[in-house]
Amino acid sequence: MSETRPEDQAPLAPTTPVSVVVVNYEGARHLRETLPAVAALKGEVCEVIFVDNASSDESVQLARELLPEVTVIEAGGNLGPAAARNLGLAAAKSRWVLLLDNDVVCPPQTLEVLLAAVEPGVALVQPRSVLDDAPLVVHYDGGSPNCLGLITLDNFYAPLDTAEGAGVRDVDCVISLALLCDADAVRGAGGFDEDYFILFEDLDLSWRLRSRGARLRVTADVCVRHRAGTRGVSFREGPSYPARRLFLHARNRWMFLTRNLRWRTLLLLTPALLLYELAGLGLALVSGHPFAWIRGELAALGGIGRTLAVRRQRSGGRVLRDKDLLVGGPLTATPDAVHGLRGLLYAGLSGVTRAWWGLVRALAA
Repeated sequence: MSETRPEDQAPLAPTTPVSVVVVNYEGARHLRETLPAVAALKGEVCEVIFVDNASSDESVQLARELLPEVTVIEAGGNLGPAAARNLGLAAAKSRWVLLLDNDVVCPPQTLEVLLAAVEPGVALVQPRSVLDDAPLVVHYDGGSPNCLGLITLDNFYAPLDTAEGAGVRDVDCVISLALLCDADAVRGAGGFDEDYFILFEDLDLSWRLRSRGARLRVTADVCVRHRAGTRGVSFREGPSYPARRLFLHARNRWMFLTRNLRWRTLLLLTPALLLYELAGLGLALVSGHPFAWIRGELAALGGIGRTLAVRRQRSGGRVLRDKDLLVGGPLTATPDAVHGLRGLLYAGLSGVTRAWWGLVRALAA
């Protein structure tokens, strides 16, 4: 399939057919809210595809019960959300696909609002999300790629009535819990990178699309509710990260950096990256899972051959440079993770990173 060029895309009509893809793993506790909300979406939903990663709960049965016309794709194993999204995109009949995680509850107008945000060149549109148990608090609202290999999140945990960025705005990174996708553009960029399994796969896709000149948008004109996520990986409260999340964070962050940033940029960022490594190890120690962090680092190193091969495949087609996309900060974290002395240290790391990026940015590739 040929890659979609931004200038070729016409504005969308509210009646544009859309395929809805729900990705799921052990999500039965969420689906009694998520799937009826999908059924109630206004607009031209031409199909609903439910991709299940070998759940052991009643997820598939619930999907067929709550959405009798649903198409179920059973992945055959827990392949992770990145692979599940790719399966859904490959099966979708429509060029425009709404990707939903199993813990996202959409208001009826969601699809119409997302379609209205599409302009020429737009490949992804994300709705603003709020916390399900605190619906007046923003959870995810897009952001920017941080030079440390993270996402600087917009309005993270901000009160809804003080959140910046009303209406529709362009961003350099979206969060994949709910995304209206131009499937042609996503497939043309290689789809979601399945090597991540979960975490950083949305940053990676955002980077590839933006570096090729595609536009990404967030609309605050609709707020979806984000429920509790995946046990053992998702994190919202408390000072300690799950061991599995620490492992994936340590591994996937280095995968993102070495697959996408120019070598000169990485060399210039070395002092800041090493400082973050010390901070990450400190967080792992406080969380009681230092070996999970170390295993993640070793896994990234052990996969360097694969990473370099992927890097070579991605070397062409860029129109934006690292310094056009990266920001120096601020670093963002859940409130429970950055209070007291830990908060002061986090603020210090954020300040040093911003200062260093400001110093070396002009020299970056």
